[in-house]
Amino acid sequence: MSVFTPLERSELDVFLAPYGLGRLLDFQGIAAGSENSNFFISMAQGEFVLTLIERGPSADLPFFIELLDVLHQAGLPVPYALRTAGGEALRELAGKPALLQPRLAGKHISQPNAHHCAEVGTLLARLHVATRGQVLERKSDRGLDWMLSEGPTQALHLPERALSMLREALSEIAELKPRLLNLPRANLHADLFRDNVLFDGPHLAGLIDFYNACSGPMLYDLAIALNDWCSDPSGALDPARARALLGAYASLRPFTAAEAELWPAMLRIACVRFWLSRLIAAAAFAGQDVLIHDPGEFERRLAQRQQVGLQLPFAF
Repeated sequence: MSVFTPLERSELDVFLAPYGLGRLLDFQGIAAGSENSNFFISMAQGEFVLTLIERGPSADLPFFIELLDVLHQAGLPVPYALRTAGGEALRELAGKPALLQPRLAGKHISQPNAHHCAEVGTLLARLHVATRGQVLERKSDRGLDWMLSEGPTQALHLPERALSMLREALSEIAELKPRLLNLPRANLHADLFRDNVLFDGPHLAGLIDFYNACSGPMLYDLAIALNDWCSDPSGALDPARARALLGAYASLRPFTAAEAELWPAMLRIACVRFWLSRLIAAAAFAGQDVLIHDPGEFERRLAQRQQVGLQLPFAF
């Protein structure tokens, strides 16, 4: 189970009292997390999620709280931070920064269809439209500079074919970096995978886990989402799902000519980001009872993105 900091009921009772949500009925760790400790919390007045931040500087947490407030006010289904009676959103529990948020309805979709992908495209466009006019600045700690720094080290541990592919991808990132940074910007979720989206029947009911959120090119966020939601087991893109996601997105936020030109490269870059982070996590947590995602999944996806026939719709 991916709970890095276990909690006792007595300390939870003390922590939860200032929220005025009634008696603690039950709590349990969430096994799906790979970076933070998360718990389902049942209170007399409802269901909530408690997160202990295990990774990253606490100085970034006000950014996440403000971003979620902005998105909540824009009507997006996100888990904004609850405040205590004294107005505190960010607190401490077991020596870790802690946030309490409403638990959203719905469940994860493991095998999405075109409808699910269209819903994701619409939600991502709404997120970008809500923030592009006044971007909250936060540099990603796993952005282009991080890839160029970590990539050569990870390449040394790979077999020859994978090493060659990664080196070519890193060379492309270095060459295109100035152009990529000049693409249209907004705030990004930057981790919009299937396990971070909740569906209640056919309707998208929640977008969770914003702890990789940052500012940057909107196209990068789109590539991250499409690589997960629209890939088949071999890593190839499913055309129907991809067209549904891109079409729904473009109906709210049309693409530019520069984005259309850099789209194939951005799909590859999004693969590199998660291939590297999974390689690092697999080495760091080997043999531990922690959820580790398969790095090979993104190695296969990157191999499939060497030639990209999928174009952005309605580019101008």
